[in-house]
Amino acid sequence: MPSKYRPQIFGWFGDLDKGPYSVPLHDDRLSYANNTYCAFIRQDHNDQIFYACLYIIGFIFGTGSTLSFLWLITEYDNPTIKPFTLMIIIVGFIASCLGMYVLIPELYLNLFSRRGSPIIFNRKTGKVYVNESYFFNFKFLRHPSVFLQPKKRRIKEYDWDDLHGVIIHNMSRNALSSTVLMVCQPGTHQVIDHIMLDPARAGAGSTFVWGWINSFMVHYKSANIDDGEYKSDQEAEFKAHRIEGEGWPEWMVEAFNATSQEELAEIKQRYHITE
Repeated sequence: MPSKYRPQIFGWFGDLDKGPYSVPLHDDRLSYANNTYCAFIRQDHNDQIFYACLYIIGFIFGTGSTLSFLWLITEYDNPTIKPFTLMIIIVGFIASCLGMYVLIPELYLNLFSRRGSPIIFNRKTGKVYVNESYFFNFKFLRHPSVFLQPKKRRIKEYDWDDLHGVIIHNMSRNALSSTVLMVCQPGTHQVIDHIMLDPARAGAGSTFVWGWINSFMVHYKSANIDDGEYKSDQEAEFKAHRIEGEGWPEWMVEAFNATSQEELAEIKQRYHITE
């Protein structure tokens, strides 16, 4: 049975239901939680370094390959280059360009995402806050101009009611899966954006984060707020480590702790934030 969300995401494996879950969080991605909000990181620092190095190597070889094919194309009038050979060179050049088109966003993602790219869930206002590399999303068709903006970021506030979880798999023999939030138009299944919630992991572990967040949002007992990297009374340490210096707007950092829609509205009015 296909996903009810449209357009359907590539690699879809299953839709996830909202509601409280009894399973505990067997995970280390929870950075901080208190009675108002929680923060999950989505990038492991060691993995980020590894993949950044991997993509840098790929970028060097890809650039060399692309320039080499381009040089060979300019030699098309060389009598030693036969039409069949020229066709292979052109195909190689196109393949190299497509490879770079896919590789560069991944390189930008790993070079310019810092401090785990936390995602914040406020259960008292029902808001979700994201501050991440623009290349963290699932867009494939990108305007060429964005490749000149490596530090481009997406900083947004979402409604929890408009976010819906799905599981996708990476089509590899390792059977890794990820949890993605489908951002839908209010009251519909029409997808307008995607947010990575829980990157690739094996087997049933892919649902632990989703279950914990759902339990947290409805104040269910299985969501222990002291399960994280920082205890609930260590908010200052958490913000110093994960939030400060990352370009979070001041109003948004205050909104993490908003305890009602009225308090949130007052914060936005004070900072002249319009919807």
